[in-house]
Amino acid sequence: MRNNGVSKTILITGAVLALLAVLLGAFGAHGLEKLVDAKGIDSFKTGVRYQMYHAIVCLILGTTNAIAPKSKKQIFYFFMGGIPLFSGSIYLLVIDEVLGVSLSSLAFLTPLGGLLLIFGWIFFIISLAKIK
Repeated sequence: MRNNGVSKTILITGAVLALLAVLLGAFGAHGLEKLVDAKGIDSFKTGVRYQMYHAIVCLILGTTNAIAPKSKKQIFYFFMGGIPLFSGSIYLLVIDEVLGVSLSSLAFLTPLGGLLLIFGWIFFIISLAKIK
């Protein structure tokens, strides 16, 4: 991928993730409240919030030219691994009782996703520190 291709991919992905966060947030606020308890709603909101934070960061990452394309890709890959594992596992764990299936065995994915997000931020900070 060329630099423009990397940036375009990051920007489109960030926008799609933001759209999905808004849709999931609306579902959490208006549809989920009848299906799960308050603790489940709070957990779901955490997943949505972290997804939106990282969607916005992807939009920022995609627009900056101060970070090398290789570093952008690395940060992006960490976030793209972390978002579905962190937020996605939270969504699944909250709605598992609605689906009538126990997904508690997926609980280990949440901290793994969080770790990938942390690594993405570490690499983002390192890339920013390298700016001359």
